[in-house]
Amino acid sequence: MHIWRTVCRLREQHSGIACSEAYLAITIQRMDGARIMSIWKFARIAFPLAAIALGGCTWVPGSGPYGHQVKMNADAIAPETDSKLQYAVVKLTPETVSALARFEPRGLSGAFPDKYVPPAKIKFGVGDVVSVTIFEAAAGGLFIPTEAGVRPGNFVTIPDQTVDNDGNISVPYAGLVKASGRYNGEIQQDIVNRIKNRAIEPQVVVSLSQQRTSLISVFGEVNTPNRFPAAAYGAQDRVTDAITRAGGIKGQGFETWVMLQRGNKRATVPFANLIYEASNNIYVQPGDRIYVYREQQKFLAFGATGTQGEFNFDAWRINLAEAVGKAGGLVDNQADPGSVFLYRLEPRELAVQLGVDVSKFTGELIPVIFSTSFRAPGGYFLATNVQMRNQDVVFVANAESVDVRKFTASIDSIMNTVNNGMILTNNGYALYNTVRTGTGAFQ
Repeated sequence: MHIWRTVCRLREQHSGIACSEAYLAITIQRMDGARIMSIWKFARIAFPLAAIALGGCTWVPGSGPYGHQVKMNADAIAPETDSKLQYAVVKLTPETVSALARFEPRGLSGAFPDKYVPPAKIKFGVGDVVSVTIFEAAAGGLFIPTEAGVRPGNFVTIPDQTVDNDGNISVPYAGLVKASGRYNGEIQQDIVNRIKNRAIEPQVVVSLSQQRTSLISVFGEVNTPNRFPAAAYGAQDRVTDAITRAGGIKGQGFETWVMLQRGNKRATVPFANLIYEASNNIYVQPGDRIYVYREQQKFLAFGATGTQGEFNFDAWRINLAEAVGKAGGLVDNQADPGSVFLYRLEPRELAVQLGVDVSKFTGELIPVIFSTSFRAPGGYFLATNVQMRNQDVVFVANAESVDVRKFTASIDSIMNTVNNGMILTNNGYALYNTVRTGTGAFQ
């Protein structure tokens, strides 16, 4: 009746003729079945056409092209294949949780097999500054003149010299002596062998005046980036000792990572792993490069959690229960507490311990989905014993009833849209006739 009252007001403004409530009721009753059918036919045609027109309109808000537009405008489309990513599903049980706890992720100790062996000796290299001292048992030999007599310390020190680009040093009466890639004892014996027929019971001491090779570099997020000579066996310097020489780390331990490069191999571990897992705190070797950087450990949460997105650990380690809590927990009217999943890549050897048939997979890393139930009281205890790893993914599935609610809501939305369209069409039809004729539906 509201729309008809509006029509009455327009009629009064247009022709000056007023209409009563009774007259309105009579007018509505005069609408016969033919007119109602015409309104219905108009709606059936008008609304689909409007939907088609809106689909191609550039003025409709949107953040990008539609999916069909992307495919339609492509110059070439690669053929689709039926291949799918293979993965294994492992249920969290006390046994699987125990296997995960025993497994130590591959870190410095796994990447470098010489993890327990400090360098025994330091080899000389090109650019090192070398000092050579030659002793003789008595005067009158090759280096000590006869008139010097017998005195303590019959020796001569050759001026310091740099190992040349060919790896040699020059020693009087011995010629060019290979130094690069050799230990000091090897160089000493070589010089003795060359001059022993001319000198009196010679002995030689070779030492490094300036060590410019066999250095260890520590740089990045440390207070004093530094290069320092590698120490031999007695010092037994480890990675944390090298970082200490560089003034220590700048940031918090839980957000700091350490990458060790040795030759063509490299490995990265969280700084806390060097402290809490002593096997990762390996001995440094000549030529090692240690890069310290800051990067928060993170995990992703999707599905029926309170908040979806990327979350920082804000600690060295957190467990699965803490991760779900950080993501806002399970949404009470949406989540299925029996379907909580943890996605990660596990080493092949661990997958075998978890009971996975790895013959179906290629590569060293196996995609594994761990499933647990928070509906069972013991599920929370299991979750507290599963340590999260950087870039893990947590997914909580919806309860099946949620899909039913979504379906019924969609049906309600469609029906409301149709009903609103019918009402709008009916009112527009009546308004059109009224304005066009001046009396319209009231005649």
